[in-house]
Amino acid sequence: MKKQLASLTTIFTIAVFIFSSCGKDYTTPAPKTKTQLLSQNTWKFKTAFAGTTDISSSIQACQKDNVLTFAVALTGTADEGATKCNSGDPQSNPFTWNFQSSETILFISATLFSGGSSTFTLVSLSETELVVSQTITPPVGPSFLAVVTFVH
Repeated sequence: MKKQLASLTTIFTIAVFIFSSCGKDYTTPAPKTKTQLLSQNTWKFKTAFAGTTDISSSIQACQKDNVLTFAVALTGTADEGATKCNSGDPQSNPFTWNFQSSETILFISATLFSGGSSTFTLVSLSETELVVSQTITPPVGPSFLAVVTFVH
């Protein structure tokens, strides 16, 4: 009887050891930072709105086809895409960027849209979508707040 009890205890101990060592580690990865989300891929124009009005057609085709690349080192490139606004413009323009005001403002040293500035309010940023807003001052007419969406 003692031998059977010792054998069962040994088998039970070995089984507990084997099954406990096979468990997977289910730790959740840390969420990506805004810098990681911004710099993980290139961004392309999707839409622009002024209030509830889609103003995408008001943006020049030569600006809508641009591709933005942000690097973790706070540098980036604006590639002109297939259509350049001026034939003499370089194909790509380097810029610097950074987050300001607790990562609620995105500063880009280049002007991306006619009538715009270098400062964007960050509306949202995810794995696949960047939404920013900016006051646009057109050559004619009143200034307005534009909300622009970029996607991968």
